[in-house]
Amino acid sequence: MAIKKYKPTSPGRRGMTGATFEEITKTKPERSLIVSKSKHGGRNVYGRVTVRHRGGGNRRHLRLIDFKRDKRGIGAKVAAIEYDPNRSARIALLYYADGEKRYIIAPLGLQVGDRVISDTKTEIRPGNSMPLTNIPVGTMVHNIELYEGRGGQLVRAAGTSAQLLGKEGEYALIRLPSGEVRRIHQRCYATIGEVGNPDHSNIKLGKAGRKRHMGIRPTVRGSAMSPRDHPHGGGEGRQPIGLPGPKSPWGKPTLGYKTRRNKKTEKNIVRHRSKGRR
Repeated sequence: MAIKKYKPTSPGRRGMTGATFEEITKTKPERSLIVSKSKHGGRNVYGRVTVRHRGGGNRRHLRLIDFKRDKRGIGAKVAAIEYDPNRSARIALLYYADGEKRYIIAPLGLQVGDRVISDTKTEIRPGNSMPLTNIPVGTMVHNIELYEGRGGQLVRAAGTSAQLLGKEGEYALIRLPSGEVRRIHQRCYATIGEVGNPDHSNIKLGKAGRKRHMGIRPTVRGSAMSPRDHPHGGGEGRQPIGLPGPKSPWGKPTLGYKTRRNKKTEKNIVRHRSKGRR
């Protein structure tokens, strides 16, 4: 993938960049693998906003992605590389030998005509999927399962990859893109290779309108609100946040305040992503 620059025909165009989509080989999705996606504007069943800054945006269809890779031992041919508006990575359309069609996340280097397979033991090639117990140490992987049979939950964004550092008993040590080292059971499946579209993080939107097209509404500073709307609001002129520190709109501490309380998975973290934590 390459990045194209736009001519500065307007202030919004100046500095704006976009994808060239040169790796895309099919423009329309497979009809049997899409479902409609309804919008709620961040509101729950009572009509109350539970997630702020949501609303509008272009209409999308959900692509049904095969994160489980549970079609074992049956080879598939890559029929097309497609764009998915719901994720940063590209997706690959697979035609299986028995006639079934499925989407997977397209790894870097995967091209039309390549063959991929998911099995207990197979060749170390981008797009192939197998349990961690049969993947050599040092291999870069993505779409990693946290629990056996649940499907890939880790490392699915564009340009990301994790590295298999070692194996201890029933568990494998995986270094995630954040720097965190985590223990994952060796029976869990992972896909070989790095996720494609690595230049996604280098794209500059350039104007607010492109953010609105993505369904993201403006974010207002708390200091610009009234005191009834935000703890930082009110006062004549600009005011500092003051003690005891910055707050969320609901009065909870924020900006560095740790909120993670997951004892179930904490035991499997060997090295935290935060500096200084072990």
